[in-house]
Amino acid sequence: MKISASIYSNKHQLLTDVVRELDEHFIDLFHVDCNDDPNVFVDIETIYQSSQTPVDLHIISPKPEAYFELLRKTPVSRVSFQLEQFGEKVQFPVDLPGQIGLALMNDTPIDAFAPYAERCNYVLLMTTTPGQSGGIFNKDTFRRIRQFRKLFPTHQIQVDGGVNAEVSFILRNLGVESAVVGSFLFQNKSVGPALLHLKHETVSSHYLIKDFMIETSELPILDSKDLSFKSALMAIDKYEMAFVLITDNEKLKGIISNADVRKGLIRNFENLNGINAFDLVNSNPIVIQEDKTIDELLHLIRGVKFPLQYIPVVNSDGDLTGALTFTQMIKAE
Repeated sequence: MKISASIYSNKHQLLTDVVRELDEHFIDLFHVDCNDDPNVFVDIETIYQSSQTPVDLHIISPKPEAYFELLRKTPVSRVSFQLEQFGEKVQFPVDLPGQIGLALMNDTPIDAFAPYAERCNYVLLMTTTPGQSGGIFNKDTFRRIRQFRKLFPTHQIQVDGGVNAEVSFILRNLGVESAVVGSFLFQNKSVGPALLHLKHETVSSHYLIKDFMIETSELPILDSKDLSFKSALMAIDKYEMAFVLITDNEKLKGIISNADVRKGLIRNFENLNGINAFDLVNSNPIVIQEDKTIDELLHLIRGVKFPLQYIPVVNSDGDLTGALTFTQMIKAE
């Protein structure tokens, strides 16, 4: 996951010093908030004088068209426009340089992105008030990320607001392409350790598994009474998650993975019609309870001798409540 440093969050150093320090630690992007102030392009020019790091611009203005010519004269790598500021639908010219994004506030429905999907490359999901640093991350954003990925699978996702090392781990797990970080970077004595935590390390967290798991409505699930070899294959194929969860009155009874299907085919190669779907079920899969923390999740993962691609999530009664998959994290990393 790329880190876009919100340069205006550092109010104690000159812009040139901030740029130099971030470049020394190989920052991915410089995030510049433009609260309807064309003067930020002067700062962008200042950045370009000493750095080749891409600029990630966020424009908050009721008149986005007023910035089109400025963007042509001073191109940036990517620019997002705050949707809620628009009075009517904005037509972005095809000659605007760089990637075009649309920023959405927490209470704006994800499908508001649809009219701009053909022209835009990414969404910027705001979890706090635009242009204000030090806010608290809104964990409902985890659900919105999954929803956006389902509706617009080919578009990238950027998140801004309250991102720290804890949140970063979850965002990486969800396959977020980049995160805007301000306060967490600059409240440390050095941005180096902070960047290391954001990009690579796994840390303890007060967030629970149920805060960011995939919910049952989004998962391939078969009740045991409906289980057959065909129904299992169809569920695996439909959801493209490489597994199907088997339940009985909401109780998790097991899981059938691609590997289980492959082993079943090998065992019954001479008599494929004789495959019994119930023989494919792993009735003792590794699971985690929904009220466990990330720290407990990592402890579980470290104790397993084989790589985990997914983990069913249950409640204290053994009911299936969700699942975790690590495919998006692998892709992002």
